[in-house]
Amino acid sequence: MKPLFIFGTRPEALKLIPLIKQFKNPVICLTGQHKEMLAQVMSLFKMKAGYDLKVMKKDQTLFSITAGILLKIEKILEKEKPDCVIVQGDTTTTLAGALAAFYKKIPVGYVEAGLRSFDKYRPFPEEMNRKLVTPLADIYFAPTKEAAKNLINEGINKKNIYMTGNTSIDTLMLMVQEQKSREKALLNFFKAAYGIEFDKKTILVTGHRRENFGKGFLNICAALKETALKNDVDIIYPVHLNPQVQKPVNKILSGIKNIYLIPPQEYDKFVFLMQKAYFIITDSGGVQEEAPSLKKPVLVMREVTERKEGVAAGNAVLVGTDRKKIVKFASALLKGGALYKKMTAKKNPYGDGKASKKIGDILKKIIPA
Repeated sequence: MKPLFIFGTRPEALKLIPLIKQFKNPVICLTGQHKEMLAQVMSLFKMKAGYDLKVMKKDQTLFSITAGILLKIEKILEKEKPDCVIVQGDTTTTLAGALAAFYKKIPVGYVEAGLRSFDKYRPFPEEMNRKLVTPLADIYFAPTKEAAKNLINEGINKKNIYMTGNTSIDTLMLMVQEQKSREKALLNFFKAAYGIEFDKKTILVTGHRRENFGKGFLNICAALKETALKNDVDIIYPVHLNPQVQKPVNKILSGIKNIYLIPPQEYDKFVFLMQKAYFIITDSGGVQEEAPSLKKPVLVMREVTERKEGVAAGNAVLVGTDRKKIVKFASALLKGGALYKKMTAKKNPYGDGKASKKIGDILKKIIPA
C-alpha cells in the first residue's frame, strides 16, 4: 500500500509522524506552511520528505496559500498515483490537500475528523476548513465519541467512521519516555539559554490564534502582567513569530523579571516545558489535548473550543481573552487546593497513545494496494 501524506505545519507533522511510521512505502509531501518549525520536527524524528512545495512567502494570504498548494500538488498526485491521501486536522494545507485528492478521485483518509466549535469564525479559518474537508473525505478517524457523533449528525455514514483516539498522544508519550534520560541536559539548556531555573511554580503560556489578534492579545498580556506582579511565580512564554503576537507581547511584558519571553521551542523542549509547568495558559488545540496526559490544568484563551471533552472532564476551563477571568483562575490554580485537584483528577479523554497503530491497521485492511 502506498499512502501519500500531505502536511505543512508543526502540529500536523507531530500528529502524522507516528502514523507514517506504520507504513513501509509512504510518500511525504510538505507544503511548508510552517517552514522553520516544520523543519525542526522533521529533523527531530529523522523524517525525510519526498516533496516540499515551499508555498510560504512574505505577507502570504489565505488565498495565495490555498491556490499555491492546489497548483503545485497536482503533478505530484499524477506522478505518484497513491492508493490514498492522508490529511490531518484543520489547516489550509488539509483543505487544499483533500480537495486536490478529490479532484483526482483518490480516496482521502481524514485524521482527527469531527472536531467542531460550531462557530465558523472561531477558530478562523480552521473551523470552516474542518467542515469543508469532511464531505471531501472517504475514511474518518475520529479522536473521540463527541467527534464521531458530530460526523454522524452531518450525514457521514457510520461505517466509514473509526474512533481511534488522537495521534498527538502517541507522539507525546514517545517524547516523555525519551526525555527521562535527558532531564539534566534539558535543565542545563534552559538555565544557560534563558536563565530559567524551575525553582518556583511555573506557568507556561502559548498564544497564536488569529481571532485573538488586536484587543484580545492586549487583554491576554495585561492579565499575564498582573498575574506575574501579584504572585511568586515564573511565567514562561515562547512567543509566536507572527508580528501581531510579537508586538503586544514585547511591548507589555518585556522587562518583567519573572516573565521569560523566549523564542518558539523545538517540540522536545516544549514537551519538557509542559512537564515542568504547574499549569498552562494557551489558545492552542494541540496543547489542550496533550496537557491532560501530563496532569496539567489548562486555561484556554478562547471563547469556544472544538475540543469540548477536556472542558467537560474538568481538565480545562475556557477563559477567553477576559483579563479578569484569566487572573482569577490563574490565581486560584496557583493556590493549589480543590480547583487544582479537580483539574488534574481525570484521565486524558483524547487517547491512550495507540491511535496510530489503530489507524494504520484500518487503512491497510480497507484500502486496496
